[in-house]
Amino acid sequence: GFSLHLQTDAEHDGCIPLNPFAFSFRGCTDIICCILLLVAIVGYIAVGVVAWTQGDPRKVIYPTDSRGQFCGQAGTPNENKPFLFYFNIVKCASPLVLLEFQCPTTQICVEKCPDRYLTYLQASTGGAASEELKYYEQFCVPEFKNRKKVSDAPEVLKDDLCPAMLTPSKPLARRCLPAVSSKKGVIMVGNKTTFNDGKGHERNVTELLEGAKKANVVLEARQVAMKIFEDYTVSWYWIIIGLVISMVVSLIFIVLLRFLAGIMVWVMIVLVILVLGYGIFHCYMEYAQLKGQAGSDVSLKELGFQTDLRVYLHLKQTWLAFMIILCIVEVVIILLLIFLRKRILIAIALIKEASRAIGHIMTSLLFPLCTFFLVCLCIAYWASTAVFLSTSNEAVYKVFNETECIYARTTCNPETFNTSNVTKVCPSARCLFAFYGGESTYHKYLIIFQIYNVFMFFWLANFVIALGQVTLAGAFASYYWAFKKPDDMPAFPLFSSFGRALRYHTGSLAFGSLILAIVQVIRVMLEYLDHRLKAADNKCAKFFLTCLKCCFWCLEKFIKFLNRNAYIMIAIYGTNFCTSARNAFFLLMRNIVRVAVLDKVTDFLLFLGKLLIVGSVGILAFFFFTQRIKVIQDTAPPLNYYWVPILTVVVGSYLIAHGFFSVYAMCVDTLFLCFCEDLERNDGSPERPYYMSPALSEILLKGSLESSKSAESQE
Repeated sequence: GFSLHLQTDAEHDGCIPLNPFAFSFRGCTDIICCILLLVAIVGYIAVGVVAWTQGDPRKVIYPTDSRGQFCGQAGTPNENKPFLFYFNIVKCASPLVLLEFQCPTTQICVEKCPDRYLTYLQASTGGAASEELKYYEQFCVPEFKNRKKVSDAPEVLKDDLCPAMLTPSKPLARRCLPAVSSKKGVIMVGNKTTFNDGKGHERNVTELLEGAKKANVVLEARQVAMKIFEDYTVSWYWIIIGLVISMVVSLIFIVLLRFLAGIMVWVMIVLVILVLGYGIFHCYMEYAQLKGQAGSDVSLKELGFQTDLRVYLHLKQTWLAFMIILCIVEVVIILLLIFLRKRILIAIALIKEASRAIGHIMTSLLFPLCTFFLVCLCIAYWASTAVFLSTSNEAVYKVFNETECIYARTTCNPETFNTSNVTKVCPSARCLFAFYGGESTYHKYLIIFQIYNVFMFFWLANFVIALGQVTLAGAFASYYWAFKKPDDMPAFPLFSSFGRALRYHTGSLAFGSLILAIVQVIRVMLEYLDHRLKAADNKCAKFFLTCLKCCFWCLEKFIKFLNRNAYIMIAIYGTNFCTSARNAFFLLMRNIVRVAVLDKVTDFLLFLGKLLIVGSVGILAFFFFTQRIKVIQDTAPPLNYYWVPILTVVVGSYLIAHGFFSVYAMCVDTLFLCFCEDLERNDGSPERPYYMSPALSEILLKGSLESSKSAESQE
């Protein structure tokens, strides 16, 4: 298949300009990579199916008792027992917890956590009908109810049918942990500083705390996560309103840029300078107000890390640091604008031309939504597959013992454990659920499946992004190479470009995204190695690892830049990936001055536009969520960490603004490459006229000529 368009003599006075887009014969490119991608997708689906049949996400959501049963999961015997109770949480202070991530004590699921101090000896003294024993039964194993001699305390405790004691507890992360309180600096549990361990000994409540800390090694992280979750539950609708405002502002900005490109660029530059100036002024006022206040002179280093970020706002050093950073950014932007003042006029002309192209292809503004949707599908498939793979292990039971035992930490079967030789050698040993694992062939290759899952995520995500880039590039290239705009353009340029990309260039897109995915997977592995080496003292290994991380970061950026321009050449010529990448690279090298003067200055101006939108919405969100707008002060929701919704709005606003401005950026890059190609193929004579518009031709050619002369004079 090929695209062919000829201008008649009547149309252009007998002149037929050379149009690479019109005379590009198209055929399927990089077919091997296309087949490889299809095979990889089939394998990815197979991995997902196997993971979904073997995995069980409940293992992540619900706590598990000593028999591997889930607490609170619907359709199970523990459906009405959502909390995990430890028979003797003091044993959780053992170092074994950090080795096996499991306490060497029996754990059961209960309806509610105990709310009183009580020992089994006290509960059993009243007989089987006593209220205390009935209360105690709910914290015993189910087999306890079938016993006839409930008052035989030594035998009950020996068989581990009931806990020796109960302590007041509160549920945290669905686990019953001691209810800690503090009065005048004294730590208490249930208004007591000591407790009876059920064996006639008085012990200090600090032993309970040590066990609780080891039982939940991520206790503080869970608390922070819960507070963040609470903030999202009370502020989610305000976050959505902030993102909608960002979307409306971005859309208005893009529409105004379409009709008032020159004015909007200068307004954007002035507003960015004013917003940064206000930020500097605000930081100075906050800094001045904190002078003389007690505690404001504490340094950030002395304070350390605090989960409540509001603490930092009461320090002078924080506002001084913000002010210095904003001053540096302000000075850098002003200096760039001064040195690039002439180039800005040329960049504005390129943005105006991009506005005209987008005006004729308005559907291009909505196309990033399609790309975003496909990327979200990739993320969802990757995340769900990763969860199912990580939970597709089988329950593994191991022998736990308080004292030394030759069978300690060996696997066991809970059904036959009581009749095994282990109980004879180690009478106090228990066969408890340890973790989820397995020794089958499938379980041995789980890590390979996880790596394959990550690799396929990067490959498919990069492929989707590449498909969006080549589609937009093809649509905007059809605008540039239309001699009579917009009459010579296809009826539906965006859909035509999308069809060409899928029909002919799926293999080339797969090739480019495959190279990028390999580099990204290597970067992930390097980050993992760096994380593992943090505790090591090998400075030489850390140095080489840092160098490798830096090199692969630079390589990823270069490949992204090269791929982007290669996709534009694919959209124009229909050549394979390697040929397109080579042609794009040498074309840019032959026009390196224009790349620095035109393309990068335009990218800088578009970046200022994103910075303006994100900064404006971010400042509005800051004043709203910190309740500094008196008119609507009572409307803002109460928050644990007000930075949670602010950061969410800022990040979301940047992604929204980036989505809209990415269309402009792709349009500018496409028009720029077409412009460079136009200069090499045509000379502006009546026989070979330029395809660029007269206004663009006058400004770009003049600006490019001046830039070349200035570059030669500097050399």
